[in-house]
Amino acid sequence: MRALERLQTFRIPDGVDVVALDDGAGVRLFRPAGMSTPSPALLWIHGGGYVFGRAAQDDGLCRRFCNALRITVASVEYRLAPENPYPASLDDCYTALAWLAARPEVDASRVVIGGASAGGGLAAALALMARDRGELTPVLQLLTYPMLDDRSSSRTDLDPRRFRMWNQRGNAFGWASYLAEVDPAAAVPARREDLSGLPPAWIGVGTHDLFFEEDLAYAERLKAAGVPCDVEVVRGAFHGFDRIVPRAGVSKAFFSSQCAAIRSALV
Repeated sequence: MRALERLQTFRIPDGVDVVALDDGAGVRLFRPAGMSTPSPALLWIHGGGYVFGRAAQDDGLCRRFCNALRITVASVEYRLAPENPYPASLDDCYTALAWLAARPEVDASRVVIGGASAGGGLAAALALMARDRGELTPVLQLLTYPMLDDRSSSRTDLDPRRFRMWNQRGNAFGWASYLAEVDPAAAVPARREDLSGLPPAWIGVGTHDLFFEEDLAYAERLKAAGVPCDVEVVRGAFHGFDRIVPRAGVSKAFFSSQCAAIRSALV
C-alpha cells in the first residue's frame, strides 16, 4: 500500500493551508469562505490500518464537510507504525486537537473529533485521552467503521470470510505494528474498562465490514456507560464502501447521517 501511495501525487487544493506542528504532526486546514466569526470545527483523522495513508487522501471528504456544515476542518498528518508505534500517532492527534482548539477562528467549545477505520480508532482513543487529561472537551466523536479492538485480529472464525478492502491479514499486521511492545489494555479503546464521561458518539459501519461486530459491541458499552451513541448500520456494505462508490445513494445517505450527527452536536 505504501508503494502504491508513492505513485500518487496529491496537490494542495486552493484555499487549503498545510501547517507543520510539533513532534512530526501536521494538519491540512479547510475553512469556510466568508466566515467572519469563530466557527465550530472538526478534527478529522485518516485511515490506513495505523501503517499507511496520508491526510491528503481525504481532501475531498474534508472539503465536503467544510462546505456542507460551514465549519473549519483540520485533517491530521500523523506518524505511522511500525516506525512510530503507539503512542506516536495518538500524541500527534492530541497535538493537532490542542492546536485547532486554540485557533482564533475556531469556537473551542464546539469541536468534533472524527475519523475513518484506523482514524476512527484514533478518534476513539483521542476522546479517552482528552477525558483523562481534562484539558479539552470535544462535543462529539464521529467514528466511521472504526478499528477499535485488536482481539478481532486473532479470531480464527473470521479467517474464512472474504472481507473486501480490509481483511484479517491486514488487521493482524496493523495492530501488531501499532502496539509493538505496549500493553493493549492501555492503548486499545475497546479494552479500556471505563468508558464513562466521554463525549457523545456516532458510529457507522456496514454489515459486511470486518469491524462490524466490534463496532456494535463498543456502541453498546458506550451506552451502558451512560454515553449517548447513535449507530448507523448499512446493510450489505463493506469496509470503505463510501470511498469506493461515493456517488451511490447509500454512500450519500451515509454522509448525510454523519452531517446530521455533527449538526446535532453543535447546537
